[in-house]
Amino acid sequence: MSEEIKITAQNKDEKYQELIPQIMHLIEGENDLIANMANICAALKQTFGFFWIGFYLVKNDELVLGPFQGPVACTRIQKGKGVCGTAWLNEETIIVPDVDQFPGHIACSSLSKSEIVFPLFDQEQKVVGVLDVDSDQYNDFDHSDAMYLGHICTLLKF
Repeated sequence: MSEEIKITAQNKDEKYQELIPQIMHLIEGENDLIANMANICAALKQTFGFFWIGFYLVKNDELVLGPFQGPVACTRIQKGKGVCGTAWLNEETIIVPDVDQFPGHIACSSLSKSEIVFPLFDQEQKVVGVLDVDSDQYNDFDHSDAMYLGHICTLLKF
């Protein structure tokens, strides 16, 4: 019988602290946004084993699926709809401990149990997309994730 080790807050912080310089090195000198998003998704998925991680970009006043890692996903999300659309509308990070308790949650997969969404800002502080991370565990995200994922998102240049 295999035993699964839960990531503690301390080693989660350590993993982010080790990963951020690696991500900086991955995207340094690369000006293609899609390539950088793809590598960020892969690095985060590989390090943390998130159920789903990906970017949605604002196009024609809706969020459109961008680079991601995980099972198939919703392709388009309207502003104010679901966790992603709400983070975009309110221009703030949203942590959802139980997605079934979030009014209007869009269930791309019934296996998703908790979620964190971080808005992406351009140089004029306009939301141009979101980073969406889902877990198959309840209450899997906290303010530490918000801080580190937020920092990683600022490494992208819009």
